[in-house]
Amino acid sequence: MIRLALGLLWLAHWLPLALLAPLGRGLGLVGYLLVVPRRRVCLTNLRLCFPELTEARRRALARAHFQWFGRFVLEHGIQWHASPHRVRRIVQVEDGHHVEALRASGKRFFLLAPHFLGLDLGAVRLMMDYEACGMYTRQKNRVLDAAVLAGRMRFAIGRTRLFSRQDGFRSIIRAVRDGLVFFYMPDMDLGPRDSIFVPFFGVSTATITGPSRLAQLADAVPVPVVTRILPGGAGYRVKFLEPWHDFPSGDPEADARRVNDFIEAQVRELPEQYYWLHKRFKTRPPGEARLY
Repeated sequence: MIRLALGLLWLAHWLPLALLAPLGRGLGLVGYLLVVPRRRVCLTNLRLCFPELTEARRRALARAHFQWFGRFVLEHGIQWHASPHRVRRIVQVEDGHHVEALRASGKRFFLLAPHFLGLDLGAVRLMMDYEACGMYTRQKNRVLDAAVLAGRMRFAIGRTRLFSRQDGFRSIIRAVRDGLVFFYMPDMDLGPRDSIFVPFFGVSTATITGPSRLAQLADAVPVPVVTRILPGGAGYRVKFLEPWHDFPSGDPEADARRVNDFIEAQVRELPEQYYWLHKRFKTRPPGEARLY
């Protein structure tokens, strides 16, 4: 089944984006109807984060999210098989002057990249321009694991590499000190270890303190970056935001709040493309009931 799915993705990459987009939306609607456990996770997240919306509006938002997720799945064929020229044409990079100024000054930096659905293709595009590093979670299926790893690294330049979670945080610190650009995704629930509870959409949320630790220990500036999937066949947009030169603050809780506030603001601008299928609120403070 995995080999068949991978073969279909290879075939899909030959199609124009204007055709892939509606096919992906259709695939997502099928997923909304059939993948009930993840639909429940999505709706739970939306109820927690958008209590002001009606249930009908949240369900509409969930359907829209699944449609964008269907595009995310189907357009992996582009990420894994399209030519470098096509990827550069499809993925627009905006406000790169923020990172170019840091590079010109010799200042180390890392990217704060929230989990929007365009993230994977955005990262592959940026790996064409920067020696980078990131975290990689091994897949249980060997064939899928090999495909995912090859797809993420196919345009990598120079010393670019991926770390597994078993490599540890020190490996990332050393890489950033050596000048690699780390793609930091700070909005996953990784359990209570190295996390503190701070609000995210008003919900007490286990939030990693890694960004402030990395900024301090590697003497590196965080640069927020958001990848948006554009409607129809318009492609993708990777947008760099203003670097955080005043980070860390010396207060890990305040830093974690700042990261969550930044992500929340971005999500409110583009709620249908945020990764709602993840159990973001799985880890609860002591004594609180489970939410999923």
